Amino acid sequence: MRSRRNRGICGLILAAALLIVLGIRFREWRDSGNSDAGSTAAGIVTDSGEYTALTYSNGSATLSFTRDDAGVWHWTADEAFPLDDMVIRQILDLLANWTPQQTLTEEAALDGSGLDESTASLTATTADGKTTSVLFGKTTTDGNSHYVRLNGDLSTVYIIAGTLYELMSTPIYDMCRLPELPVLAETSMRSITIQGAAGEDGTEGPVTVLTAAAADGVVSWRSSGANVTDDPTVRSLLEDLTAPKVATCVDYNPSEEAVECCGLNAPEATVDIAYTTESGTDGELSFSVGARLPDKSGRYVQLNGESTIYLMETDMLDPLMRVAADGLEG
Repeated sequence: MRSRRNRGICGLILAAALLIVLGIRFREWRDSGNSDAGSTAAGIVTDSGEYTALTYSNGSATLSFTRDDAGVWHWTADEAFPLDDMVIRQILDLLANWTPQQTLTEEAALDGSGLDESTASLTATTADGKTTSVLFGKTTTDGNSHYVRLNGDLSTVYIIAGTLYELMSTPIYDMCRLPELPVLAETSMRSITIQGAAGEDGTEGPVTVLTAAAADGVVSWRSSGANVTDDPTVRSLLEDLTAPKVATCVDYNPSEEAVECCGLNAPEATVDIAYTTESGTDGELSFSVGARLPDKSGRYVQLNGESTIYLMETDMLDPLMRVAADGLEG
């Protein structure tokens, strides 16, 4: 009887020991990254903030970016470029939250993915050298998604939404941080000087000067001695100039040929606005207006004597260009 009881106790001890060993092996296997739950994200850095470098090619352009110790991203081709890093952060967030629409391992799917003729790729790197790479194949039949390979894994193809490739197709100048132009109350503007295009013989273009006079909080505007406060063109002009803004960057560091092509070597209008800042100091905003876009949606401009070429929308410039060409009598 005692022998049978001892054998039962030994069996329980052996079973418990086996469970402990199996538990240890399971934890080792799970922690090694071989579990089914983690296999689709193998090699993915789950914190997008860990990435410090990003390079991608969309088939027509290659862009590279690095992040400095202060957490600021720079375009490696020109670190002085005023980069808006929103697109970069969106790309890295998509990598960190890797959510493929489908995971394919069949040989037919691998062969039909178009990855052997890939023209687009992405590589993101952390400070300690961890790398996430994505190779893009062809699009799906509906054109909304892409076949991709992750981290060089030849045995698996993923189908992901086209969002990542669309972000990679953003032109660098669309990633330019645009200048914030001052918001000007009519009561803060002291004078507006508008000069039209120079003549073919090199003579200076016509000049219109508007000066403000304030009395009891009411502003009146004069030009050549005449009170033009209620002139419809002046009212439209003031409305546009109180909140000037540029729509996009066209060329950050333009060549002389680019400046000429945009009509800014001989501007059709130049504008100088003298105003008083909120702190009571003197401020000045100036810009030159060049050629019109072929679709007439806007004009090329340069701000405050700087070389960068921006685009201003036509609606904002219509009254200004009328004054530049014809003065207030036109």
